[in-house]
Amino acid sequence: MNNQFAEDLRRGLNQKPKRLYSKYFYDEIGDKLFQDIMNMEEYYLTKSEFEIISTQKNEILNEIYQHKEPFQLIEFEAGDGLKTKVLLKYFEQLNVDFEYVPIDISEHVLSQLTADLSKELPNLKVNHQVDTYIGALEKLSKDRRKVILFMGSNVGNFSYNEAIVFLTKISEKLNKGDRLIMGVDLKKHPEKVLAAYNDKNWITRAFNLNLLNRINKEFHSNFDLTKFDHYPTYDPISGETKSYLISQTAQTVFIKDLNMMVELETGEPIFMEISKKYSLKDLEQLAKETGFKINKNLLDCKHYFVDTIWEKNYEGNLE
Repeated sequence: MNNQFAEDLRRGLNQKPKRLYSKYFYDEIGDKLFQDIMNMEEYYLTKSEFEIISTQKNEILNEIYQHKEPFQLIEFEAGDGLKTKVLLKYFEQLNVDFEYVPIDISEHVLSQLTADLSKELPNLKVNHQVDTYIGALEKLSKDRRKVILFMGSNVGNFSYNEAIVFLTKISEKLNKGDRLIMGVDLKKHPEKVLAAYNDKNWITRAFNLNLLNRINKEFHSNFDLTKFDHYPTYDPISGETKSYLISQTAQTVFIKDLNMMVELETGEPIFMEISKKYSLKDLEQLAKETGFKINKNLLDCKHYFVDTIWEKNYEGNLE
């Protein structure tokens, strides 16, 4: 049994309102469904960021390699490395002196990525870290220049206050002048945003429901997926997209391995995920509050998405 998963289940399903944690979406089926989501017509995020990385990779290199100093390229949640490989290949072609450090809590994900890279880029220096982001940063040499990649709008999985806490922790592990390249989904028309999380083929619905399926398999529970519906919302003021599973009937679920009963009323929501969108002004404020300054914003042609390049601009920790 995954002890952290078990602890998060107990805590989340005893809260009011109940919640599950999106980091557990990604079992084998969840990985496949998310690949399907990224290929959906409605899901503009991946395509927008891929465009930025592909067409503005020289701008990125100029921002992080101005003085030709060696650096560690540290990536949070590398996944299949689709976008990152564009940068890695480009840097290799230009003989950039760097080491690639992908970080993930999943040994399986990192092993697969490392195997792929050894075939595609056999000369690439790779130092993968099976750890949390903060844990891995603490282990890495303080003397090496660091460039952190946090792409895919993963910062959107935090509320604004959670993002401040997380990014402050990151900045405190960096030296002055180190860089953070962060992919961020921008605020736009609510219909465009909602369509990305409520597709006509119900792939996102299946992706959310699969977490119940995973709990059934791993904890011997009896969630009936037919008794839940997927419901996303978007608030254009806060920029927060929130996804819920709604219980369509009064029901009792038993999670055998936790010896835990879960009572659900008709219409009761289980909070699944937040995906926060930002304006460029929001990002200026976020950088300022977490010890960074924005050096450059790289946008796609439709201005749906930004890869924002930040620099740590102080020594030590924020008070």
